[in-house]
Amino acid sequence: MRLYKDIFTGDEMFSDTFKIKLVDEVLYEVYGKLITRKQGNVQIEGFNPSAEEASEGVDEAVESGVDVVLNHNLHETYAFGDKKSFTAYLKEYMKKLIQKLEAESPDEVGVFKINTNKVMKDILGRFKDLQFFTGESMDIDGMVAMLEYRDIDGDSIPVLMFFKHGLEEEKV
Repeated sequence: MRLYKDIFTGDEMFSDTFKIKLVDEVLYEVYGKLITRKQGNVQIEGFNPSAEEASEGVDEAVESGVDVVLNHNLHETYAFGDKKSFTAYLKEYMKKLIQKLEAESPDEVGVFKINTNKVMKDILGRFKDLQFFTGESMDIDGMVAMLEYRDIDGDSIPVLMFFKHGLEEEKV
């Protein structure tokens, strides 16, 4: 299994257990599912209910959401109230990515810039449909994943988007 971690924060963002598509060599699209799962029965040590009280158990904790978000402890952020604030974040984030790329793979910088501009123009056109998620540290200076719901074969599928060059793969 491979984990994909934010290069700036070290936060785990997703794993290869999900369907992944690479778009224009700069953006991973990770396809998730809406799920509801139980966190198990709550057992209180030393508690022994009588026969008539047995049916009055404690409610189980249930969590619902997108499996990628829940499995990797991503947190929704409301830092971007409008397209302008998100664009400002993207400019700063891309500047950091380009500096890192120039140091490690200078031959990829030109293609990265061209493809990123193309992909981001498309995504910014759908800004109002996006939700934003940070990693576990909730550090807004790291990667902010974008989530949108797409109609695929009549189903509404959650698709998270991550910048390829902002991730490092870790084989587990």
